[in-house]
Amino acid sequence: MGWACIEAAASGRTEHKPLAQDYPEDVVRRTAFTAGGGHGWRISALETPRPEPAPWKIVVITGAPSWAEYWAETLAELPPDREMIVVDRPGYGASEPLHPVTDIRVQAQALSPVLKAERGQKVLLVGQSYGAAIATLMAELNPGKVAGLVLLSGFFGEPGPTAKWLMDVGSKALKVIPRDLRHAVIEATGQKEQLVHAKRALARLNIPIHMLHGDKDDFAPIEVAERLAEETVTRRPIRFARVDGANHFLNDGPANELIAALEDCLPTRKAWTFRWPQMPKLALPRAANFFTPAAGRIEARI
Repeated sequence: MGWACIEAAASGRTEHKPLAQDYPEDVVRRTAFTAGGGHGWRISALETPRPEPAPWKIVVITGAPSWAEYWAETLAELPPDREMIVVDRPGYGASEPLHPVTDIRVQAQALSPVLKAERGQKVLLVGQSYGAAIATLMAELNPGKVAGLVLLSGFFGEPGPTAKWLMDVGSKALKVIPRDLRHAVIEATGQKEQLVHAKRALARLNIPIHMLHGDKDDFAPIEVAERLAEETVTRRPIRFARVDGANHFLNDGPANELIAALEDCLPTRKAWTFRWPQMPKLALPRAANFFTPAAGRIEARI
């Protein structure tokens, strides 16, 4: 990914891999929306066009660097009864601004418009890596708009060995590395002290919460995510799913496997069956028995 970022910067592209070469516009297309929170930035994203709104809209908040095109295969393989939108977060790719947006609360405000859904449509919000904390804040900022939250390979302030090495090297070369890599290093090194906001939001949410994490993740250690799930007192239990043999980039594996994992996170409603109510049997007290059947006739009691 680092080489792709360098190559894109050298050629002046905002897309690190030209999307139109692989996918027609009716399968995956680039779109944009205006950032919320009064910021007014143009936020770029990739989406799956659908002739009619799908029952579920999957919104993906990517990590650092934030490159939506690395979800293109997943977008293309999505079934027709699902739709997905994946953002280039503020400060990355084709999104504004040109400077890094280091406050995760500002990122959450700016990205909140992407949660807009059509009538009857439900939203599954996915926060990947650095985007996990941002997605958590978005869910809290928008009560009633998010039906489920997925923290995918969540990065929570403690880097694994590979991420630590990249952050150390990047910090020493900030002036010469491309914009997206520079912003990623700045974001990752300044996230830890902001996590108090995300943890507070996580405890307040009253929606299904899922954590999906590869046990071979050397960017965001699975132990850190597990500890967060165990120590955070939430209104609903967090479902933690360990992905055996997977690394940090779950979207880089077979698309059908990731789609199946996300399907498992969709809240299911139990089948509803109508049953005609049964009237309770009435037993009249003896004092009210003015008429009693006897020998085939009605006899009045006096």
